[in-house]
Amino acid sequence: MAEWRGTETDRAAILSRYDLDASGFEALDDITRFAARLCDAPICIVNIVDIDRQRFVSRIGMEGTEPPLPLSFCAHAMTAPALFIVPDARQDGRFATNPLVTGTPHIRFYAGAPLVSDEGAPLGALCVIDDRPRAGLTPLQAEGLAVLAAQVMMRLQSRRIGRETRERVAQKALALSDSENRFRILADTMPQMVWSARPDGYNDYFNARWYEFTGASPGSTDGEGWSAMFHPDDREQAWALWRHSLATGEPYEIEYRLKHHSGQYRWTLGRALPVRDEQGAITRWFGTCTDIHEQKIAMEEREIVAHELSHRIKNIFSVIAGLIGISAREHPEIAEAAEDLRDRVMALGRAHDYVRPHNMHALSRQDQSPETQSPQAHNSLQGLLGQIFSPYLAQGRPRVMLTGEDCPIDDRSATPIALLFHELATNAAKYGALSNADGKVGVQIARRDGMCVIDWREKGGPAIAQAPTQQGFGSRLMALAAERQLGGRVERDWAPDGLAVRLYIPDRAMSRKTEGTA
Repeated sequence: MAEWRGTETDRAAILSRYDLDASGFEALDDITRFAARLCDAPICIVNIVDIDRQRFVSRIGMEGTEPPLPLSFCAHAMTAPALFIVPDARQDGRFATNPLVTGTPHIRFYAGAPLVSDEGAPLGALCVIDDRPRAGLTPLQAEGLAVLAAQVMMRLQSRRIGRETRERVAQKALALSDSENRFRILADTMPQMVWSARPDGYNDYFNARWYEFTGASPGSTDGEGWSAMFHPDDREQAWALWRHSLATGEPYEIEYRLKHHSGQYRWTLGRALPVRDEQGAITRWFGTCTDIHEQKIAMEEREIVAHELSHRIKNIFSVIAGLIGISAREHPEIAEAAEDLRDRVMALGRAHDYVRPHNMHALSRQDQSPETQSPQAHNSLQGLLGQIFSPYLAQGRPRVMLTGEDCPIDDRSATPIALLFHELATNAAKYGALSNADGKVGVQIARRDGMCVIDWREKGGPAIAQAPTQQGFGSRLMALAAERQLGGRVERDWAPDGLAVRLYIPDRAMSRKTEGTA
């Protein structure tokens, strides 16, 4: 046994982990009984030497209270490297005057096997005592006593582990309880309704704000009970999206109408995120419901106004185009220029019509599930270009082929883009690839380094002898749209087999949603 170098304070801390003041040492009685028979001794004791007393946690053949600590034989045995044997205590200067030798129980022979903790701290001894002197123990008895001492330590260690486990469980339970109490206090003070659900989606907690809002009785909305709080028209959509989140682990977000305690249905924004363990498995869902009724009503009112204004702007484009047509009829000499101007105005009208709000509910979240949203909603560059190129067909098939990625656009970028590509398509129809039956145009879109890069490539049109020496109105209009309005640049290549144009437009100019991004 390695020499113990700790202090008595250290040893006391280790002893405290064995729960010595509690009962439950009966399991050691079989060991003491067998040790006494093995060593042919009338007394056998499992003695734990505490800081200020002896503790006979198991004993055979010795009654009464534990003797005072200064009289302890085991205090010597527990620090011995092996068995500690006293053949005749009357002849040993350390014990000759010990009251336990001169009086009851008249100790003569003592043999003790040390009990040592995993840390190397001496705890006590398993000892056998006889009232007759003896030369010692037989080899079998000595080996058996040492083995039995190891068994005692195994039982004590099991007791220690049990206590430490109970303490850890109690600490975790206390910490969990404290955490839950803190969460409930925090959740109840939040302005939002807060709820949680098990991994399978079973709702098992709602905060005070939920019950205040709904007027429901506590517990009545657990499980699937809370679906009754949805507006009937919103239930199927809400449950479909919730099942989708449960199946995929994706965040849950939806707007629906929730029944208020007044009986009115109010618009709320429902959100939920999963909590995952170290292996990535979902252990719980936490969600909120936020009352957005006033904001929703205000938004719908703004959409009505925007819809009406947009409709009137579209009518203005039609009126202007009509006025141009009237002027052209009254002044035939400007008919060709007027027709070009009318076409440009109508291109602006198509661009405006593409990005304007067609329906106040068209883009609302509750009307679009992930499965039904269009890949070319009214913020799509490819969608806008498809509108502009739709008149250019050959036997019912498009002659301008769109490929590559898509870029988001908004009302700010739609007008210059429409003007620019209307001009390219018109020129191609008059002089380039679209001026005959065989020509085609390829338009490829790519996004890189914060730019939307658009390549226009004509093939199959009349051969180009040389590049124009002067910049026409159309070229100036394209430069105005691409460079001044969108902050981009235009590159032209008058190749013999057809015009090639490359446009570089910053993402931030295409859509407000990409402003400030690289």
